[in-house]
Amino acid sequence: MKADIHPKNYRLVIFKDNSSGERFLVGSTIETTATDKWTDGVEYPVSNVDVSSASHPFYTGQEKVMDTAGRVERFKARASQATARRKK
Repeated sequence: MKADIHPKNYRLVIFKDNSSGERFLVGSTIETTATDKWTDGVEYPVSNVDVSSASHPFYTGQEKVMDTAGRVERFKARASQATARRKK
């Protein structure tokens, strides 16, 4: 491998999937303040993610709605109001 090709802040980081609870230890330069212990007993920085291969429908084969910001509820409310207006 070539020497000195990675940035100075390149290190192992734990990525935790908020949907499934799965954790991955991957090399990254992401800035994070939280830390947690990995299975080897070493403490690493932690970054929380909403979607990973453990929860994405393409990889799991299961279709599910992942709505962390309430977008689906707002859409349904707007759709029902529009339907009510059309009926009047």
